[in-house]
Amino acid sequence: MTNPLAQLHDYGQSAWLDSIRRGLIEAGDLEAMRDHDRLGGVTSNPAIFEKAMGASSDYRTALAETVEAGVTDAEALYEALAITDIRSAADLFGPRFEATGGRDGLVSLEVSPRLARDTEGTVSEARRLWAAVGRPNAMIKVPATEEGIPAIETLIADGINVNVTLLFGRPMYRRAAEAYLRGLERRAEAGLAVDGIASVASFFLSRIDAALDKGARSRLEHGQTGAEAALAQVGHLAVANAKMAYQDYGELFAGDRWQRLARQGAQPQWLLWASTGSKDPDLSDVHYIENLIGPDTVTTIPPGTYEAFRDHGRVGRTVDSGLEEAQQVLATVDRAGIDLEALTDDLLADGIGKFEAAYDRLLCAVDGAKNALALPAAKSHSFHLPAGLEERVQSEIQTWKDEDRVARLWQRDASLWTGTSESDWMGWLCATEECEAQAERLKGLAYPLAEHFDYVLLLGMGGSSLAPQVLAETFGSRPYFPELKVLDSTVPAQVRAAEEAVDLDRTLFLVSSKSGTTLEPDLFLDYFYERVAERQGREIAGHQFMAITDPGSALESRARELGFRQVFYGIPSIGGRYSALSNFGLVPGALMGADVAEVLERGEEMVQACSSCVPVEENPAVGLGAFLGVLANAGRDKLTVVTSPEVRGFGAWLEQLLAESTGKEGRGIIPVHGEQVAPPDYYDDDRMFVCLGLGDKPDADLEADIQRLQEAGQPVAHLHLNDAYDLGREFFRWEMATAVAGAIMGINPFDQPDVEASKQAARELTERYVREGTLPEGEPLATETGSPLLGLYADETGAKGLRRRSGDDSLGGLLRAHLDRLEPDDYCALLAYLPQDPEIEQELSALRHRIRDSKGVATCLGFGPQYLHSTGQAHKGGPAKGVFLELTARDPDTLAIPGRDLDFHAVSRAQALGDLQVLAERGQRPLRIDLGADPGAGLAHLGRVIQRALN
Repeated sequence: MTNPLAQLHDYGQSAWLDSIRRGLIEAGDLEAMRDHDRLGGVTSNPAIFEKAMGASSDYRTALAETVEAGVTDAEALYEALAITDIRSAADLFGPRFEATGGRDGLVSLEVSPRLARDTEGTVSEARRLWAAVGRPNAMIKVPATEEGIPAIETLIADGINVNVTLLFGRPMYRRAAEAYLRGLERRAEAGLAVDGIASVASFFLSRIDAALDKGARSRLEHGQTGAEAALAQVGHLAVANAKMAYQDYGELFAGDRWQRLARQGAQPQWLLWASTGSKDPDLSDVHYIENLIGPDTVTTIPPGTYEAFRDHGRVGRTVDSGLEEAQQVLATVDRAGIDLEALTDDLLADGIGKFEAAYDRLLCAVDGAKNALALPAAKSHSFHLPAGLEERVQSEIQTWKDEDRVARLWQRDASLWTGTSESDWMGWLCATEECEAQAERLKGLAYPLAEHFDYVLLLGMGGSSLAPQVLAETFGSRPYFPELKVLDSTVPAQVRAAEEAVDLDRTLFLVSSKSGTTLEPDLFLDYFYERVAERQGREIAGHQFMAITDPGSALESRARELGFRQVFYGIPSIGGRYSALSNFGLVPGALMGADVAEVLERGEEMVQACSSCVPVEENPAVGLGAFLGVLANAGRDKLTVVTSPEVRGFGAWLEQLLAESTGKEGRGIIPVHGEQVAPPDYYDDDRMFVCLGLGDKPDADLEADIQRLQEAGQPVAHLHLNDAYDLGREFFRWEMATAVAGAIMGINPFDQPDVEASKQAARELTERYVREGTLPEGEPLATETGSPLLGLYADETGAKGLRRRSGDDSLGGLLRAHLDRLEPDDYCALLAYLPQDPEIEQELSALRHRIRDSKGVATCLGFGPQYLHSTGQAHKGGPAKGVFLELTARDPDTLAIPGRDLDFHAVSRAQALGDLQVLAERGQRPLRIDLGADPGAGLAHLGRVIQRALN
């Protein structure tokens, strides 16, 4: 099979990895990449080392040895560790360096970012580092600042290889190339050899497009001419700029001046493409690599993009094609009033600032790791397993190690699962890297919006609403920012409550739908757009709306048509439930004032901790995934989630991720969220537990629960969050752990084949309602004697079965017969098409615990139609162990939907009836109870009836 990475070499381009860490070298991964992918080198910077040293155990032993040798200063410790890595990598690429006459096989180390504005300091530091590394194929990185240019000339004259970094504009590139040439000429004039000296000029790409996007949107916001035309060049400007720089390269390294040096053995200063990870979901994930392939160039590739290009990159000479189009792009941006030179100057200053911040974080991480040496190895997780199960989990982890499964997962190898579509849905692996620039852009967006809006009302469902709900519940209302609220229910009372909770004139509506065709967000948009248009007028109503959707969706088209303020794009290769660390989570989080850059940073820490070069036994996601998958296969398929109160909302997100990902083909993990911990003897051997604690001080109640469960021999995974921003870590940990568990269980964790069945049934029923004005409610099997409140409904087969079992046709008798269907390995799910107000939730919670305590089974609570997009998959496709109580009410205020022959009551009712129908068709055990016009009173009455039935 053709390897696109290896093919780059055939076009005169070398690929270098934009990452380095100890484990990557020691595990042999870097050597394998050199041999199989023709990898030509490695680059490093403070941000790369900060992630490597701060997010894994790779350096713990080496750090301890260095401290024991008397090195205690954080900067000196970092340097000692980094230089060892650079030497080891340089030795690996030494043969490539020799074979290419010093043109390739180079490994870069950066001078301290604090010296970026200090010529003499840079020269002194570079000389010291060059001597310390002591390898001819080392390369010292020097930023292209005013002070850096003379330093580059001096270092080249000294015979030191230089990687000129942070180049954005062509004028500064020409100056860097001139500095290289002058340095060589000074050596020649001094009678010194000019052969064997290597230099590259690192041209940064994606940051240019991100800056153009920000500038063009600002101009668009202020109604300036040319803004839309400039915005259309996002994704094209960086490539156009680089292509013209390549033309500059051709001029600079030609002619008599260069030929005199070349005859003495000098080699040209190659152009290097940096920042090649595509951070814009509108672009291909390999956009910058594919469009700049050609001779005498290097492309540096971050790990996620590296795997993507190896998987589906297209190779051909492109660096000097389309030059006329490139010039047109530059002209369009110029006509729009965007000064490219000023933009690139700003990017240089910003780049230095980011590297300085990363350097500071790096030193803090090293200092913290040094201080922790006296303590046991820090862990964010621990597992307690009874005898027998622990051996099985450890055996599974050993299998992952022996078969190199973590590397295969990162390579998106579908054969780990079912060999079907899995590789198409793994964009979440690189979301933290791809969305880094977006987080910075969102910060700039949120502040001005905060002046105009007091509320953000997210209109979504399932994967598009659950992560924002977690952020809203965890972080709460932030000072000076709008309050984030989420609507994900078609129950009329819930829609009304959402409307009444905000000031319509001061609310930004965020319509969130990955596919852009999800029914519920469509209906919410119809309703609220009309409400705003009535107050503001249709001409400007769209200014109160934004959308998050995949590129090219129907929602995008509608947003453009209605004049939405902005459309944000999802990443098409990320499914909804895996989208927390993409725009579906980041945009609402930023608008409410959460530091989404920090959320992403924490997520990236977990990405690094779960990389393929980390020993499998230390990989936090593999350990958790093995815990989940092995125990589920052993029959412990009910996962009870217990959390500290501050992160309770995380359980609802986790509920969807696990149920929808694993509940299929008759197998699955049934998450149990919100169920209070009972005395250990209440539990059978079908349970496993995960406990999430938060903060420096242990939660006494949580710790006591964990202790009792462990003493009773229950399997417990204990995860710890230092603070709320560690949710970023947990989002990624659980996504990868779910993928690992899916592989162990032998299912595809990225599809949801049974979710569509209920949607189709609901569509057919709503169409029937539009035609006939009624829905097929059927006749109740029973009503509560003397009360109009309760009515009990079932399909024909289910009704006959209940009557045979009960011998009592009263509502209480039939309910008792239904609950008597529960066996020890079953679970009972309450499916409530009711308003989610505190009193109703309290009644439902009491009801589920009565059933749990009486029957000794796990209980679940889901609100409709939200659960249809999450646990609904497990109800229909998972293990046939569910006994279902669906609860509906008859809302007298049906709440009409503008522009449709529908109302929210009919839609909610159709969804409930459709789900009941599909559950019955799948051979499950559902029963519907209608609570009448007052759901609160009806639910209280039902509680009394069930209490009698259970007694």
